Amino acid sequence: MTDQRPNFSLFRQRLLARERMLGTFLKLPTTQVIEMLGPIGYDFVVIDQEHAPLDRGITDLMILAARASNIAPLVRVPEFTAAGILSALDCGALGIMVPHVNSVEKAKAVAQSCRYAGGSRGFAGLTRASTWGSVNGLQHMAMQDRQVACIVMIEDQDAIEHAGAIARVDGIDALFIGRGDLTASFGNDPDAARKVAEISTKVAAAAREADVPLLMLPTSRDDFEFAKGLGASAMLLSSDHGFIRTAAAKAINDFSG
Repeated sequence: MTDQRPNFSLFRQRLLARERMLGTFLKLPTTQVIEMLGPIGYDFVVIDQEHAPLDRGITDLMILAARASNIAPLVRVPEFTAAGILSALDCGALGIMVPHVNSVEKAKAVAQSCRYAGGSRGFAGLTRASTWGSVNGLQHMAMQDRQVACIVMIEDQDAIEHAGAIARVDGIDALFIGRGDLTASFGNDPDAARKVAEISTKVAAAAREADVPLLMLPTSRDDFEFAKGLGASAMLLSSDHGFIRTAAAKAINDFSG
């Protein structure tokens, strides 16, 4: 079957155009899952260094598998460091997702680490990102600045009031609403779901006013419609862990009776 999806390298272009794209988080240190997701039709994956045991070596292989499967590889770094972002980008990531961005100053530092022009990204000419030197340095830098998506996560109470200003930082391409951490911040508050929905609406409005795309992780079909109503165009559907657990639970329920 011919793959009708646009080339993975167009991820940022499609993100900025608000095209509907579907992805998932990857937490298992393996390439095989990614090879399965390609023919199924996923547009992108987020290799999750923050919440999974994924070191630089396996991240490199997972990025290779994604690119070979025509899936845009993004990397959620465990925390913001310029070195962590540089490592993922040199390996060939087409996007960076940074958790816990709660200030304009941090957003500026993140954006600068993702960019050559006007930024501070370190240069290396012989990397997967540069197609191993098949283009010259200037072409490589221009191509990377055009193709790499810089995404920050709004997931802390003290980030909410700054969401609009963060979205307007030059070089920030999109916001991701981290509803998991926001929900956890309310502890056992029985009204947490409603409060997080209100926060999500507020952050989505800030993204819309700043003309910046929005990513979300819907947990059900109804939640998907909620996220779509807020303007989210790129959606993350569960994770490799989640897919395995859901399928395994269904199988044992279907056959254990």
